[in-house]
Amino acid sequence: MSCVHYKFSSQLNYATVTFNGLHISLCDLKRQIMGREKLKAANCDLQITNAQSKEEYTDDRALIPKNSSVIVRRIPAGGVKATSKTCVLSRTAPVSGTPKAIDDPSAPLSLAQLIKTADLAEANASEEEKIKAMMMQSCCAYDPINYMKKPLAPPPPSYTCFRCGKPGHYRKNCPTTGDKKFESVPRIKMSTGIPRSFMMEVEDPSIKGAMLTSRGKYAIPTINAEAYARGKKEKPPFLPEEPSSSSSFSSSALSDDPLPEELSCVICKDIMTDAAVIPCCGNSFCDECIRTVLLDSEEHTCPTCHQTDVSPDSLIANQFLRKAVNNFKNGTGYTKRLRQQIQQPQQPPLPPPPPPLMTVISPAALMVNI
Repeated sequence: MSCVHYKFSSQLNYATVTFNGLHISLCDLKRQIMGREKLKAANCDLQITNAQSKEEYTDDRALIPKNSSVIVRRIPAGGVKATSKTCVLSRTAPVSGTPKAIDDPSAPLSLAQLIKTADLAEANASEEEKIKAMMMQSCCAYDPINYMKKPLAPPPPSYTCFRCGKPGHYRKNCPTTGDKKFESVPRIKMSTGIPRSFMMEVEDPSIKGAMLTSRGKYAIPTINAEAYARGKKEKPPFLPEEPSSSSSFSSSALSDDPLPEELSCVICKDIMTDAAVIPCCGNSFCDECIRTVLLDSEEHTCPTCHQTDVSPDSLIANQFLRKAVNNFKNGTGYTKRLRQQIQQPQQPPLPPPPPPLMTVISPAALMVNI
């Protein structure tokens, strides 16, 4: 099986075309390359050039030996059209910046002539002029003139202004624009996409959250109606101010914010923090409290059922109780730090101990002893 290696001028790697025999005709090679690259013969033609000798194959009956490497270029169907070096313009219309005669083939082309030239590579002009003409040719299709916005037509009769609620003009052309004393009409939204079972009909369209249904009635979502009826509940600040007298505040705080028994820890007598279940009796404690009790006891004894050899690693996190504690804190604003300060008020510091008594011995007693 013989082969010929080919690649397009814009590619880096070679592809392979296989055939039987020692040679392949130029016509068969073009047909196989078009089939592999999914090209149509009606749209373009191929120019085949030998990669080593730079020889161009023009005759369709020319034979290309096996193991050859060729360069392929796509050209318009029917071959490359020859373009004249000069652009033919009207003799009566003078070209600005071209003092020489237009018919003079040796005269360099101006920028206006280069823009209308099809083959810039063969044009008689400097490289800078060719680059400018190429850039202008590439962007002439994107001229802003082709994308001018059409003037807005008058609004349809069914259109009403969202600001004043009157027909005949758009919102941006409303005559009340700039009038600070004018109060705009509230815009009523459509209940598109919300099931009817989730809506509750109302009679007054001025109700907060009212929307217009497809049947022409006003309704609000049931969830929003419940939220509006319940109102907004203000949460207490994260760090409440410390009271001036802890004794007077403790009684009112304990009475207004009672702690449920199922959320209190038996060890610290306060709300549970990171609730954990002990496997022996199934009771829940604060994770830190139960671990401290088990580690402090010599035989790791449970504080409720008094079972020994209970490992702290066997504790199980009580996710349900932890969630209940979080809901209680969020709903009441309970803080464990404040509760501990109330239960254990700071005691006044003890007075310093009196100085030790010193015995004074008279000189007469000393003389007697001597």
